[in-house]
Amino acid sequence: MMQSLLRRLAYASALGIFSFNVPTLAAPLPPIPDTPAQSVVDRYHGVRVGDPYRWLENASDPAVSLWSDAQNKRTRAYLDALPMRAVLKQRLTDLITKTSPAYYGLHAAGGRIFAMYNQPPKQQPMIAVMGDDGDPSKARIVLDPNKLNPKGTTAVDWFVPSHDGKLIAVSLSEDGSENGSLNIFDVATGKRVGEVIDRVQYPTGGGSVAWAADDKSFYYTRYPGNERPEADRHFFQQVYFHTIGTDPSTDKYVLGKDLPKVAEIAFSNNDDPTTVLVTVLNGDGGEVGHYVIKSDGSVAQVTRFEDKVVYAVIGPDKALYMVSRKDAPNGKVLKLAPGDTSLADAKVIVPEANVAIDIDGRPLVATSKRLLVRYIDGGPSTVRVYDLEGKDAGKLALPAVAAVSGLEHVGDDVFYQVVTYLSPPQFFRYRDATEKSEPTKLKVTSPVNFADMEVVREFATSKDGTKVPLNIIRKKGTVLDGNSPVLLYGYGGYGVSETPYFLGATRRMLFDGGAIFVIANIRGGGEYGEKWHLEGNLTNKQNVFDDFIAAAEYLIAKKYTSPQRLAIMGGSNGGLLMGAALTQRPELFRAVVSAVGIYDMLRVELDPNGLFNTTEFGTVKDEAQFKALYAYSPYHHVTDGTAYPSILFMTGANDGRVNPMQSRKMTARLQSANPNGNPIFLRTSAESGHGIGSALSVRIAEYADYLSFLYDQLGMKLKK
Repeated sequence: MMQSLLRRLAYASALGIFSFNVPTLAAPLPPIPDTPAQSVVDRYHGVRVGDPYRWLENASDPAVSLWSDAQNKRTRAYLDALPMRAVLKQRLTDLITKTSPAYYGLHAAGGRIFAMYNQPPKQQPMIAVMGDDGDPSKARIVLDPNKLNPKGTTAVDWFVPSHDGKLIAVSLSEDGSENGSLNIFDVATGKRVGEVIDRVQYPTGGGSVAWAADDKSFYYTRYPGNERPEADRHFFQQVYFHTIGTDPSTDKYVLGKDLPKVAEIAFSNNDDPTTVLVTVLNGDGGEVGHYVIKSDGSVAQVTRFEDKVVYAVIGPDKALYMVSRKDAPNGKVLKLAPGDTSLADAKVIVPEANVAIDIDGRPLVATSKRLLVRYIDGGPSTVRVYDLEGKDAGKLALPAVAAVSGLEHVGDDVFYQVVTYLSPPQFFRYRDATEKSEPTKLKVTSPVNFADMEVVREFATSKDGTKVPLNIIRKKGTVLDGNSPVLLYGYGGYGVSETPYFLGATRRMLFDGGAIFVIANIRGGGEYGEKWHLEGNLTNKQNVFDDFIAAAEYLIAKKYTSPQRLAIMGGSNGGLLMGAALTQRPELFRAVVSAVGIYDMLRVELDPNGLFNTTEFGTVKDEAQFKALYAYSPYHHVTDGTAYPSILFMTGANDGRVNPMQSRKMTARLQSANPNGNPIFLRTSAESGHGIGSALSVRIAEYADYLSFLYDQLGMKLKK
């Protein structure tokens, strides 16, 4: 499976590629920090497994801090000496700060529209409010976290306006931690109202709020405090009820004691303030249940995990609309009459189609007259319009390779956002009166121009014959001679689909260096429905890596690139993908950028968020799942003496989703395997976590680092 450097060069020669670009360092790097290996062995189902760098798991150990600091010093010595880094950072800053303000995350309440509002060069997005016509010229800022904290490290995790639009409930967290406290603000004055409630949000199970009909009280999620041991305080999420002006310690418990330890709870009651719909996820594997909290405070369960109802919403008619995958892996739409909580009474109004309902975000929206349902076909979106009994009224006109998101109705009209790889996002308004869509003024303008680029969709063939879509973004007129630098990106997990998004300044920098960018719609995602997801989770996870490797082989075979000019990139679950790809097929890649990744699959479930992942990855407690995990766990498949690609690992010290120790251990193991081979770097940011909520300056610095790394490793030159 592993290749020596000579075999790697022989592979290049066989492809007819004889030049081998080796980056030249401006100055000698500091040595790899001394990283002693230990004789730590665990036993799983009779299998002895070594873990030589277990000591790097302890972030509170001064020796680990010194080691991390030394790794950072070495990484900075390399990155800061690269001649292109300063140029790239300045150009990124110029382009990003000249991008127009952006509105997203729309909430309709009190006859107005609330939205997240991002205005570069401000460090953090804000909350804005505007009229129901969606005219941003009339918008005003309700909450600016940059004023709450001029350092730019306070972030809005999420917000929910009251039904009358006079108050907003906001979760705020620090330094990218996503460890949020609930704050209530007066929309008219911007002043904080009532009490701050701690422990409402954490990256393990998230957090949520639903206002009661009186707009003076609300249901909210809460994690345990002193009533549970420290190790349990990021689990056992429950629902409580609070009235503004009262002591949170006296809040009424509502729901949660009988839920799984890894329950993730979210609320919705936008269209029926008297009834709260509670969505409960069983960890991150896609199992979902639903409850309703009635006006009298009683709770009724509507669906269970085994019912495979993966989304639900109460419409303006007070009926419950649901997306079910029961005997329908692509999804079908059910309707349950107002007040009815028996799933057996639900009727199918939109049967399963040959394309999947896209459940990422909000898959459907109901008005008093219509139902809009969002589908996904291998990556791009389509949206169909139905009446409330499921009669098909056609589909929305969309670009060929586009994504739709942000479905939100204002009265009987529906706002929705459209984006492509080459054009910035813009909201459209589907008008019920005309049954047509029209563009709104809610749009992003960017100084980044992609008129010279094109998007082509091609298909690689995976190991088992599965056709895997590739979104290839290249300059028009690109000559396929095998010499282009290529960055291949993938994710492949949790049913999360890689849908089109505006490529923006960072990808423009790649294209200006002559690169081609490719996004692979590999299994584990939801691009072709739940079947596509299940073929890439639990004991089927190897299919994800096979798909990605097939994409790399396709790009080489079709002469888009060569192994010497092919880089790969992924983050989080995509970081696991990077680890598996580089350990299984190191000869295919010149460079790897892996952010906040998972590499030791046998220890990941010991962390709070890792336990939530067992429904997606599996657990070492199950023998079959252990065997599958151990078979691909990147940390355990690093082989001494192997010529690995150059690698930049990036992690955040405040990451509550993936423990930074994962990056520490993988870096140490690779550095020990071939200390004189291609460089292996670890970049740890003290000002970020998993990437969510990071300040703009922190993000730009990160972009400049990985871009300059790729420029150096792939021999790219920035064109004016």
